Amino acid sequence: MKRKICILGSTGSIGTQALQVIEEHDDLFEAYILTAGNNADLLIKQARKFLPCAVVIANESKYHHVCSALEDLPIQVYAGSEAICQVVTMEPIDMVLTALVGFSGLRPTIAAIKASKAIALANKETLVVAGELITSLCEKYNVPMLPVDSEHSAIFQSLMGEESPIEKIILTASGGPFRKFTLEEMKNVTAVQALKHPNWDMGAKITIDSATMMNKGFEVIEAKWLFGVEAEKIQVVVHPQSIVHSAVQFEDGAVKAQLGTPDMRVPIQLAMSYPVRLKSSFPRINWWDMKDLSFEQPDQNRFPCLALAYDSIRIGGNAPCVVNAANEIVNLAFREQRCGFIQMADIISETLSQVEHIQEPTLEDYLETDKIAREKAISLLKKH
Repeated sequence: MKRKICILGSTGSIGTQALQVIEEHDDLFEAYILTAGNNADLLIKQARKFLPCAVVIANESKYHHVCSALEDLPIQVYAGSEAICQVVTMEPIDMVLTALVGFSGLRPTIAAIKASKAIALANKETLVVAGELITSLCEKYNVPMLPVDSEHSAIFQSLMGEESPIEKIILTASGGPFRKFTLEEMKNVTAVQALKHPNWDMGAKITIDSATMMNKGFEVIEAKWLFGVEAEKIQVVVHPQSIVHSAVQFEDGAVKAQLGTPDMRVPIQLAMSYPVRLKSSFPRINWWDMKDLSFEQPDQNRFPCLALAYDSIRIGGNAPCVVNAANEIVNLAFREQRCGFIQMADIISETLSQVEHIQEPTLEDYLETDKIAREKAISLLKKH
């Protein structure tokens, strides 16, 4: 019987690659629900190809366009963010792949967990914002959360079959396009430059986060909650070739790592098929081409966003939520040429210092914190 997959964010980088996995294994997987934010035309194209039970377009102004384009097919069409939270609870769904961008993934993920759906997590911000809440809900509803990020999938794979305590997690980072830039050189970099990631093909938001290394900071927070390891035991290592996706060091000093080509379809497929590994046509490592694998220590002076993420973990409570909200504001502003590359970290830091700290936030606190932090970041952005 086919595993029915709900893809939240089917038109994004992760979503489109997940559909490639489904297409390659159409005897095992079915794209049961597809959702998109604004890209109605691609959603329509995907729906006509994969014939899901239902689609959701978050932008309600595009509802009639999607409806009319699919009226000849037996596909239900919904619109709005509330509809996304509702469709994840549909009875036939076996797994929800959360590939939405940023804070928008939080409420649908919670709805899916409460409906006892297995989660394939590609929306790291869900754990960044509300890691304690999400992990407790997964435990309460006995829901597995399988990582899709290549680094966390690598850690997950390195832990398979292990019962020994983790001494250290080695979280690898490419270093992004500005790995060798000085602070002076980074003052004038543009979004066009930042969007040219040396190894990975990702969406615009996460590519900018990779350039600032905020993405790696968020992955530290994600790893903390996924694997129950304190941030002090998570070491970021810059590995420009992106072949070693991450590793785990155990108490006897042994290190297990997962290697592969920079191809997100591999961790997506594993999350969807776990505990089985499926054969794939994806590229393999050519060992003879790998003349050099190098590793460097990250420079938190040149990349202060990484330090800010660690700071937010130490503060705890709603602090990571504040950092995420401010980051989403400045990330977009940088892409729209309303903020400089260096200024992004400054505004995030100021926002963190000016939003009220809540040590044990509820879901309502997280939602309010996100709102307030965004408003504060927008205000600070106007002053810079």
